[in-house]
Amino acid sequence: MAWTYLFVAGLLEIVWAYSMKRSAGFTLPMPTVVTIIAMIASFSLLATAMRSLPLGTAYTIWTGIGAVGAFVVGITVLGEAITPMRVLAASLIVSGIVLMKLASSS
Repeated sequence: MAWTYLFVAGLLEIVWAYSMKRSAGFTLPMPTVVTIIAMIASFSLLATAMRSLPLGTAYTIWTGIGAVGAFVVGITVLGEAITPMRVLAASLIVSGIVLMKLASSS
């Protein structure tokens, strides 16, 4: 169950990163509220996952899901540039997430 909590926490990290961008520096109420709620939920699920997963594994995977997810949302939703170097960087992050999961004994 910890892996499910961790995965959902990572997805919520993507949500809060995107809504933070949409909040225009916390000047728009609805995206600001979504950001705060998603942050609290994401951190809570991360903390729950960390009860049984190693710190390094949980935090690395949570951060990686958020980073790669925000990268994909930036490209697909916000029209950010897609360059070979950025794709390579995201691929390396995904590789690290996979290796961290494989290295975990939980």
